Amino acid sequence: MTAPALGKDLTGLEHMTPEQIRLILDTAEPFKEVSERPIKKVPALRGKTIVNLFFEASTRTRISFEFAEKRLSADTVNVAATGSSVSKGETLVDTARNLEAMRIDMVVIRHPSSGAAEFLGDRIASNVINAGDGKHEHPTQALLDLLTIRDKHGKIEGLKVCLVGDVLHSRVARSNLWGLSKLGAEVAVCGPWTLMPRGIQELGVTVFGRIEEAIEWADVLNVLRLQLERMEKGFIPSLREYYRVFGVTPERLERSPKPITIMHPGPMNRGVEIDSRVADGPHSVILDQVTNGVAVRMAVLYLLAGGRAELADAAKRGGGGGGGAGGGSE
Repeated sequence: MTAPALGKDLTGLEHMTPEQIRLILDTAEPFKEVSERPIKKVPALRGKTIVNLFFEASTRTRISFEFAEKRLSADTVNVAATGSSVSKGETLVDTARNLEAMRIDMVVIRHPSSGAAEFLGDRIASNVINAGDGKHEHPTQALLDLLTIRDKHGKIEGLKVCLVGDVLHSRVARSNLWGLSKLGAEVAVCGPWTLMPRGIQELGVTVFGRIEEAIEWADVLNVLRLQLERMEKGFIPSLREYYRVFGVTPERLERSPKPITIMHPGPMNRGVEIDSRVADGPHSVILDQVTNGVAVRMAVLYLLAGGRAELADAAKRGGGGGGGAGGGSE
C-alpha cells in the first residue's frame, strides 16, 4: 500500500475510511519500539524537509511532531505566527508558497480557523497535516487516542467510549467521534448542555446529562479540557461548580460496575474536569497517550511521504524500508 491510500494530505478523520485509519494504527505499531532504543532514530525520511507552521500556541503537539520528524531523520523547520511575516499581514497562502519555493516536502499546520489545513492543502503541492484547526478537527490526537484504546482493550469495535466535558469547543472530540464510529465503537458525550454542539444527537451518539450515568455506561472515559480561552462568560457558573457536578473523581469511579479506562488529551485542568488521584491512578492511560502520539505521527509522516505499511518494520530497523519512505511526495 502506497501513499495514495491516504491521499495527499491528512486534514481530518471525517472523510477517511476505516481501512485508512487502521492502516495508520497498524503502521504506528512497529514505530513504537524506536522510542525505546538508545539511539532513537531511523533513516526513513532522510532528505525530507518538514515545516511546522503553528499559528496557535502549542507545546505537546508541536514537540510530539518534532520528535516524530527527527526520529525519522527528516530536516525540520519551526515557524510560529508571532514574530513571522504573518504578524505583518502576510496571508496563509503567501507564507506557505514562500516556504514551498524553498523546496519543502511537508507542512504540519495548527491554525485558529476551522478548515485552514484543507484550504492550504488545496493550494500547495506539498503534503499538509492538520495539527488542529479551530473547532474543526485534530486528527492525529484522535488517532493516538484510538491506538491507546486498542492497546489497552485489544479492540475498538463494540467498546463504549464517552467524551466528557467541553464538547462544543473541542476539535479533539469531533475527530474522536468520527474515528471511533468508523471503527465500530459506541460513542456517547456527557457535559452541560451549554457545552454541547447543537444537534449532537443527529450524529448517532448517546447524550448523558449526568456524569454518574456516563460512568455506569462506559468502558472508556475520554475527559476533555474546559477550553476557557475559547469561552465567553455564561457557559458554566464557575470552575468549582463544574467540578462538583461533572468532575471525574475517585468517589464517582468507585461506584462504577466495571473498571474504566481514563484518558485525557491534555493539557489537564486538575481539580476542574479531573481529580489528580484519577489522572495519576491505576486506570489512567494518559502518559501512554503521549507515548503513542509520537508513534502515530511517525506513521502519518511516513505514509504520506510514500512509505509502505509492509516496509514499516524494515524502516524501523534502518533496513530496506528507508528507500520506500524516501519515495517522492505528491
